[in-house]
Amino acid sequence: MQRFTTTLGKALLALAIGTSLPAQAVDLRIAKQPGLTYLPTIIMEENKLIEKHAAALGVKDLNVSWRMFNSGASFNDSLISGNIDMAVAGTTNLILLWSKTNGAVKGYAGVGAIPLILVTRNPNIKTVADFGGNDRIAVPTVKLSSQAIVLQMAAEKEMGEPGRAKINALTVSMGHPDGVIAMLNKSAQITSHFTMSPYAEMELKQPGTRKILTSNDVLGGPMSIAIMFGTVKFHDENPKVVQAMNAALDEALAMIEKDKQAAATVYLANTKDRTPLPELVAMLNGPDMVFSKTPSNTIKMANYFARAGYIKRAPADWKDMFFPEAHKLNGN
Repeated sequence: MQRFTTTLGKALLALAIGTSLPAQAVDLRIAKQPGLTYLPTIIMEENKLIEKHAAALGVKDLNVSWRMFNSGASFNDSLISGNIDMAVAGTTNLILLWSKTNGAVKGYAGVGAIPLILVTRNPNIKTVADFGGNDRIAVPTVKLSSQAIVLQMAAEKEMGEPGRAKINALTVSMGHPDGVIAMLNKSAQITSHFTMSPYAEMELKQPGTRKILTSNDVLGGPMSIAIMFGTVKFHDENPKVVQAMNAALDEALAMIEKDKQAAATVYLANTKDRTPLPELVAMLNGPDMVFSKTPSNTIKMANYFARAGYIKRAPADWKDMFFPEAHKLNGN
């Protein structure tokens, strides 16, 4: 009680003489997943870009911490429980949380829209319809990850609505690095892996592996595989932090556009990935490598979620799922 009285007295004294108390340090906890599509956030982390832009806006004591999650479900639980402030994950995570919270979680911006790639080592698989009861397909999260949903959409195209249940029964939850290990272990039950760069390229180097399809094939174009999103509460209470994050993302995207070798070097230093630098630069120069704040194919995914019964209703417009700062973008 004495400490409380002393603190209150100092606060009143500060107000009386026209001074201010020291600003309390602000924490920003961000979770992300592994993969090349998260390159802009890796640059933001390594170069401390959010801290830089926050300081320029007068937020001098911003503490930014980055956490790595392999499961989309972990993102959702942590964001809702308040253990993280922002997440960088697939469109599917945003759709689920937007629906589950009645719009209390929204997207800030897209991050990356590089293709998801389905790789198999089963010589009998030519299309999704060829998967049998002995096959197992590694995806980050069964049923609801971006990979799982695109796989369902592909299965429905070839086998009709029953294809969804058939393909879901063959999927196994597994992070990308573990999926690579399982795929390359010929004795493992995993015969296929729906993944992304650089993991797909690691697998495709092995004899007997090949690509079956990509998310671009199924959706008819790029889909935002990585989106930054968070709660409306944090967004509204921390406008300068949000402004700093958006400026940092812009700077990271500009670096990738301008100097892919420098961007690849940052990625390798952060992830300890053993991909040779020239190979990684070649991946970044690929025609389907899209790093952009513009949300892509989000409404198509949301409509599928509603039709499949994963959410009660789809948003009327992609902007319903995003904060106003993103509305100027030419999203879909």
